[in-house]
Amino acid sequence: MSYRIPFNRPCLAGNEYKYIAEAIANGHASGDGPFTRRCHEFLQKELGVPRALLTTSCTHALEMAALLLDCGPDDEVIVPSFTFVSTANAFALRGARLVYADIRPDTLNLDESCLGRLITSRTKAIVVVHYAGVPCEMDSILAVAARHGVRVVEDNAHALFSRYKGVYTGTIGCLATQSFHETKNFTCGEGGALIINDAALIERALVIREKGTNRSRFFRGEVDKYTWVDLGSSYLPSDLLSAFLLAQFEAKEKIQEKRRRIWNQYHESLADWADSNDVRLPVVPADCEQAYHMFYLLLPSLEHRDALISHLKSESILSVFHYTPLHLSEAGRKFSARASSCPVTEDISERLLRLPFYSDLTSDEQNQVTSTLLRFRIRSLSIRAG
Repeated sequence: MSYRIPFNRPCLAGNEYKYIAEAIANGHASGDGPFTRRCHEFLQKELGVPRALLTTSCTHALEMAALLLDCGPDDEVIVPSFTFVSTANAFALRGARLVYADIRPDTLNLDESCLGRLITSRTKAIVVVHYAGVPCEMDSILAVAARHGVRVVEDNAHALFSRYKGVYTGTIGCLATQSFHETKNFTCGEGGALIINDAALIERALVIREKGTNRSRFFRGEVDKYTWVDLGSSYLPSDLLSAFLLAQFEAKEKIQEKRRRIWNQYHESLADWADSNDVRLPVVPADCEQAYHMFYLLLPSLEHRDALISHLKSESILSVFHYTPLHLSEAGRKFSARASSCPVTEDISERLLRLPFYSDLTSDEQNQVTSTLLRFRIRSLSIRAG
């Protein structure tokens, strides 16, 4: 079914076609061409990080993180249960056992207060997810991690250019991962990046990203031929994808301003309606600057959420739910270290609804979404809130 207003629509920022044509004319369409290097330089300069490496997806960036941290069968990795499967899968692939953390009821980020009881002598890493582009409580998380000698990885897929206490997310943990999937603020269709904040991990990351070879050293003239030296895989995106992505990066301010306007308009238009209908809007702590990645509603119950999805669908507007709890999934249980209790995750996952949100969402389209929402009355329904 096609919708008059979809949940997401890929958006051009300016020079995508021009740069793709240049990449073809350059005669270097494979990985690590001129446009890939320019993307690396952009991220390194904007974020102020030692190294950024584009990958074919955020999933692959997470897999690189698991390899770099030498995660294996003797290790445990703490992840939020409320996240996409890639956050956990990357570490399960290395044989590590998963420990699921619950989320905070306000920001829906990993609940830092539960980390103390989840960490054991086998814990290798804590993976945090900055949900909806709102930063986690990183000071507390880093303090707990430091006490136990545990590394912190940021899944920053939602949160490029958000700030925690003035510091960019993705620059705080030893490693961070980015997504450039078509649903993200900056996109090339499918793509990602590994952000390396611990300079000691850079050289090995280059090896892992080049199929476990020392090819980067060969190109730097440090060895006369390259060979297999470590585990790795093919994580390099085509320079055609990087050309598309660079055009998006160059329009950073324009893209973020559009998304800020859309987010604020939703919040202002729906605040009174939400108040009178027992609906909660997103929470952004005062010391955080969000990335304007999505706008969601928390309905009183699963039944109310499903009713609202149907209400919007009747006007050809697509709204969607989000993650189902990993700790309740078949694979989640199979790869877990032990049974998990995540009541907030279970509650939130049944009530959360995401509204249409993309950079080229027009004011008219957004007004149609909000006017349809304003006609939906929670208390007039015969559903009992759970």
